[in-house]
Amino acid sequence: MGVLKAIKERRSCRKFVTEPISDDLIDKILEAATLAPSAANNQPWEFIVITNNEIKQRIHFESLICKKKIFAMSGWKWVDKYKADFLLEAPVIIAVIGDPKKIGAHQFLKGTETVYQQACAAAIQNMLLVAHELGLGSLWFTLFDRYTMKKILDIDEAKEPLALICIGKAATDPLRTPRKDVKEITKYMR
Repeated sequence: MGVLKAIKERRSCRKFVTEPISDDLIDKILEAATLAPSAANNQPWEFIVITNNEIKQRIHFESLICKKKIFAMSGWKWVDKYKADFLLEAPVIIAVIGDPKKIGAHQFLKGTETVYQQACAAAIQNMLLVAHELGLGSLWFTLFDRYTMKKILDIDEAKEPLALICIGKAATDPLRTPRKDVKEITKYMR
């Protein structure tokens, strides 16, 4: 599968078959993540592979608490209807942990503190694309309180849980959501 084809076809999966995923496939997905670019090649990421149902239940419970907080503050009706059952269904959840200290020369530039997050986002995109190429569904999930997630996953206080990547065989075809027209969002300075 070509990269452009994978990019065009990949969509977020919110319904998984609970069938286990082999360690070999997870290793391929993680290897792709480690091949992402990062400032000064600092590779500011770490990964936690979660298959334990008790931990998944704690993560799911945390997402419900966050959902309630967001709904109470925003009143957005879609938030109240949002279901996060995929956290319980996905056979594998990979937590992406970023290290804010690994920003290279950017540490001397004001306003560049998020460079490590950008590198981790590139790693996540690689994971999503390779999962798709391997015939798996995936979802980039961020609806959680970082402090609470640090406790659930026993993450070093100096590091940040940035995302949870749900991976498994899709139970249904993911929705094809509309995309903005590239011409409407691009400016050329020639």
